[in-house]
Amino acid sequence: MMNFTSFDIFSKELRLDSNKKLLINTINAHSYNIAKKDVYFQKALFASHILLPDGISIVWAVKLFKGETINRISGYDLFEYEMNRLNKISGKCFFLGSNNETLEKIEKRVKIEFPKIHTATFSPPYKKEFSDEENKLIINTVNAFQPDVLFIGMTAPKQEKWAFTHFDNLNAKHICSIGAVFDFYAGNIKRAPISFQKMGLEWFYRLIKEPRRMWKRYLIGNIKFIYYILKEKYSM
Repeated sequence: MMNFTSFDIFSKELRLDSNKKLLINTINAHSYNIAKKDVYFQKALFASHILLPDGISIVWAVKLFKGETINRISGYDLFEYEMNRLNKISGKCFFLGSNNETLEKIEKRVKIEFPKIHTATFSPPYKKEFSDEENKLIINTVNAFQPDVLFIGMTAPKQEKWAFTHFDNLNAKHICSIGAVFDFYAGNIKRAPISFQKMGLEWFYRLIKEPRRMWKRYLIGNIKFIYYILKEKYSM
């Protein structure tokens, strides 16, 4: 049975080994709730070399179980860290996911903000699962570019499960599932102001901006997460 304490959640300052092949994922209340019922998603998260606390709820849960105060590190924080690192070394990154219009916006912005980075992109078919031929094409395209960092933006849990399944066949150093970051960076969705981020209320900003799409995830989902955590804590 999956428990919160089963996860090795990253609690240090973000400093990653650039020469080591790493599977990097994030966890928040929403993904935790999904993982409670999706065994393969559980395996994908457990296989993470780095599992970042992407959400104030995760920070709170770590404090509750371990008495340790950690910093929230979002997918966007990971993205900025990797991009700044790659720009210093004229590195290479590959964006896998979303549609061609969004990928074009991303490449255009990268050229301005990170001019030393070499980029490549691929927009996969919009479907629940790829065929063997489609997976082969995606992997071959990524490997031909040999990126230092592969960013995957196909939403959870699809992106994490895909990265986990094909990790050994991908010729990339850091494989990062970062979901909504593609839309944030492309400007399709406005990210919460810094003040909301610092207060741990980025989720609330998204809720008030997109209530019809996000109410179930954040209102019902957060209550469900708190129930799971308190049940585990007080049944130990």
